[in-house]
Amino acid sequence: MDLHEVHVSEPGLVVVDIAAADDQTAFAFHSALASMWATTAVERTTREPGQPGVRLRCYLDMRQQP
Repeated sequence: MDLHEVHVSEPGLVVVDIAAADDQTAFAFHSALASMWATTAVERTTREPGQPGVRLRCYLDMRQQP
């Protein structure tokens, strides 16, 4: 997924790329973020062939409480 200006078009909007050893850790970190701020829903992680770990991207709005 490419990052576009619309994703961070205003102060308080953040793109968060999470790199973790496994799905459980990535989703746990996303849950911790979601407990403090409004975030996009996430359903799956991605893996790069030949690389260890997983990645997860979410969008966070620090202007709103969850």
